[in-house]
Amino acid sequence: MPSWGSFSYAFGPLVAVGMIALFAVILRWAFGRGSSVVAAAPTPGPDSEYGLLVPVAAPATYIEGEVLRRRLEDGGVRANLATTIDGPRLMVWPADEDRAREVLASGR
Repeated sequence: MPSWGSFSYAFGPLVAVGMIALFAVILRWAFGRGSSVVAAAPTPGPDSEYGLLVPVAAPATYIEGEVLRRRLEDGGVRANLATTIDGPRLMVWPADEDRAREVLASGR
C-alpha cells in the first residue's frame, strides 16, 4: 500500500474544513435576508395608496368583506379586499365604482 507521507495526515482535516465552509456558504445564501424568493407579507397602508383602486365599502370584519366581495363578483364587478391601516376596505376600479355601489345598495 503506497503512502502519501506527511500530507496524508493533513488531507482528512482539510477536506472536512472545506466541506464545512461549503455548507456555511450554501446555508448563508439560502437563509440570507433581502434576497428571498418568497414574497414578503404585505404592509397595510392608507386606502389612498392602492393606485387606481377606489374604496366602495368599509366592512367591520374581513369575513363581512369577503361576503361583500363575492356579492360584487356575482354582480359582475371585479373587486379586491384590501388590508388598510383603518381596517378592511373593498376596492374596485373607477369605471366599476357606480355599478359596485348599486350592487351593494341592492343587497343581492
